[in-house]
Amino acid sequence: MKHRINVKGAIIPSSDQWIYDLFEMEATSPQRVFDEIAKAEGKDLEVWINSGGGSVHHASEIYTELKSYPGNVETRIVGLAASAASVLAMAGNRVLMAPTSEIMIHNASTAQWGDYREMDKASESLKVTNKTIANAYRIKSGMEEDELLKLMDEETWLSPQDALARNLIDEIMFEDAGIKAIASTGPTNLIPDPVISGIRNKFKNGLSPTGDQLKGFVNRDELVEILAELKNEILNQKSKEPEPDPVPVQNMAMLFLKL
Repeated sequence: MKHRINVKGAIIPSSDQWIYDLFEMEATSPQRVFDEIAKAEGKDLEVWINSGGGSVHHASEIYTELKSYPGNVETRIVGLAASAASVLAMAGNRVLMAPTSEIMIHNASTAQWGDYREMDKASESLKVTNKTIANAYRIKSGMEEDELLKLMDEETWLSPQDALARNLIDEIMFEDAGIKAIASTGPTNLIPDPVISGIRNKFKNGLSPTGDQLKGFVNRDELVEILAELKNEILNQKSKEPEPDPVPVQNMAMLFLKL
């Protein structure tokens, strides 16, 4: 019997998991995966993936833990494995794709503020990150780094057949057994950092409830009141900045709209 682990929604830091749980938003952190691996008690793992990606470094944590697992690991792309999610998909001893699923690979991105020297440093840092991402694809497929970096430059979307032809996967699910390899879309459901920080600061003693602890932790009216205050604080802060970034504010507005 295999132990199933779901990788759904944004890939996030473990310390942010409780906030996503609070809003009942799908998200996957390293600690959540580690906890599921512990429950497996050595059984083979079956990792089901449907994620637009998220934090590269936290995806790397999950990738490393899966690659280090002593039992067999099978990763199954059942919807989308984009960006950072495509990295951890490469951790499987076998990688399978549903015939209706997709892989998307692209360059790492970040936000940076500063003069031309800081911008140059950020650019060089991203190039290093791109190479580390490409390592996961290279180890799985045997493709050359230059070819992978070019595909990432072009933001490449792969059908199951495309991925199979490049040896990025081993099998297309539900296909005939003979059809096998021989060998931010982006995470739009990420909660913006200002919202994460603001919610964390609104609660005393750094409390980070999880699971059943969230029940009764705060009621809807209290949450709406907290978020309304937080929204005004963030918007006031943004109005003072020389070049505000409209994306986090827009995402935050959508979050309030859902309430």
